Amino acid sequence: MGAKLAGNTNPLVPSAVSEINVTPLVDVMLVLLIVFMVAAPLMATGINVDLPKANAKPLTDPKPPLVVSLDAAGKVYIDKTPVGASGLLVALQAASGGDHERHIHVKGDRSIAYGKVVETMGQISDAGFNKVALVSEAPKSASAQ
Repeated sequence: MGAKLAGNTNPLVPSAVSEINVTPLVDVMLVLLIVFMVAAPLMATGINVDLPKANAKPLTDPKPPLVVSLDAAGKVYIDKTPVGASGLLVALQAASGGDHERHIHVKGDRSIAYGKVVETMGQISDAGFNKVALVSEAPKSASAQ
């Protein structure tokens, strides 16, 4: 990068330009924007479970909720981390940082026994977490409206 000299008044002699070319910067920023837009939906927490259908309004939380998932085999997960049924409360305390006002979403696979889901919710509630909710999918007809 150079500087324009004050003594160079001859129009036939080119002078150095001291401006920054921002076109490559804009190109890089647009590519990064696209990468993050594509990657954001892939960062959903929890494991894949086959959720039951229900007509309920989605909840709005100021903090992201902790997701407790029960798969078809009855294994318990917090977000994507497997925990034993006996270690659920200890793992919840660690994941929430002791914040008992944190929302906890319970995702139970459609094929798991209802009693297992209720038992897990009872354990969470007995530990002092009062904001426990079940997660379900919206029916196909409700999502089309």
